[in-house]
Amino acid sequence: MALRIEIGQYYAADSPVHALDARAKLLCALAALVAIFCVSGAAQLVAAAAFTFAVLVASRVPGGRVLAAVRPLVVFLAVLSLFNLFFVQSGDVLASLGPLAITTGGIRAAVLYTARFALALVLGSLVLLTTTPTQLADAFDSLLSPLSRVGLPGHEIAMVFALMLRFVPTIADEASAIMDAQALRGGAFDEGGPVRRIRSLVPVVVALLASGLRHADGLARALDARCYEGGAGRTHYHEQRLTRRDLIAAALTTTFILALILLG
Repeated sequence: MALRIEIGQYYAADSPVHALDARAKLLCALAALVAIFCVSGAAQLVAAAAFTFAVLVASRVPGGRVLAAVRPLVVFLAVLSLFNLFFVQSGDVLASLGPLAITTGGIRAAVLYTARFALALVLGSLVLLTTTPTQLADAFDSLLSPLSRVGLPGHEIAMVFALMLRFVPTIADEASAIMDAQALRGGAFDEGGPVRRIRSLVPVVVALLASGLRHADGLARALDARCYEGGAGRTHYHEQRLTRRDLIAAALTTTFILALILLG
């Protein structure tokens, strides 16, 4: 039983999005995500979809790869859509079934909120697909460096983020091996009702937590043996420099946000 983790995996390609500085890419993506979550009308939603599609085309990442990255969250989007459809009671009532009613406001909320989350997921996955974990770690280290000046562990926070990305495939392999071992011992993960299936995952979660603690302890010992000390004074093998393409990306993102404001 193999677990394929597509979220966070880098896709190598020669594209303008790949060539952007990771710091500029993260800041532009963050600004665009905030703007997308503020979308409240059909015209703004169309503009946000057009912007996301333009970034997808510019990144030269296959659409199937992006869909594979966001597929685990499709259930969340479906639940969000149904929740808004049946529990938002504004507008005219179109149909009713007992205490549940479908209204025009419910349909609008279901479409709007689900579409906003879907666009945000696609845009966020494109950032991870076009940026290596090392570039992300260096970008977070640089962006969080002002925290170190006020006594907060900015470098350590960035390192924890980098280690998290590094151990995602490792934990996935561990989970696959544990589930295979449980299946050989008669464990059934796809039989019975929801309660039984959840109970069958308890031994897997316990073993996975023990494995994660073992990896964390081994990593801490390795860092201590190498006399690792984070913070100021550390340099990077690849220096980060903002170029003209980063300024263009910032200008395009600003134009997108201004367009949403005008459309709103």
